[in-house]
Amino acid sequence: MNAPGAGAAVAAPGSLSRARDVVLLAPKIVLTGLLILAVSDLVVGVFLRYVAVKITDWLDVDPINFFWVEEVGEYSLAWLTMIGAGIGVAERAHFTLHMLVHRLSPAVQRASHLGGQLLIAGFGLLAAWYGMKLAIVNSALTSPALELNLAWLYAAPAVGGVLIVVYAVAGMFEPPSVPDDVAGAGAAGDD
Repeated sequence: MNAPGAGAAVAAPGSLSRARDVVLLAPKIVLTGLLILAVSDLVVGVFLRYVAVKITDWLDVDPINFFWVEEVGEYSLAWLTMIGAGIGVAERAHFTLHMLVHRLSPAVQRASHLGGQLLIAGFGLLAAWYGMKLAIVNSALTSPALELNLAWLYAAPAVGGVLIVVYAVAGMFEPPSVPDDVAGAGAAGDD
């Protein structure tokens, strides 16, 4: 007879994976929107600079003010980078070098994994702390073209840092990654 809660212990890894996917969904949607905004901004900027300027010159009318394009790109790329960094931590897309740790005992591998996640979380804390300080210091300033509060630009490292911390702490509860050659994923060149 099964002990009470034994089924819950078996279902926990799957439910953690589903919870992780749900928590990652909102930043991925925001990241997709920011990517669309950045690419659209680039296209609009090129059009305004190389087509609209020639048309206004040819018609001898006042040129279109398109200096806002640079600020939209700056804001969107700052946010894209920092939210993407958090997602990269959650997806374990950051660089890892498997040379020694996978040859050690499972306990040492786990300790190394926890140490790495703690370092990542520490970096996220630094980014969040200094991003928040920058946002507060620059909150009295506005951007020249859009006249947006510069705190919005400097809040990106703070939000990205918080995401990095959250995903690094969540990563502490996941098993250490195993290199492909050790996991038996297949020989090189097998596609």
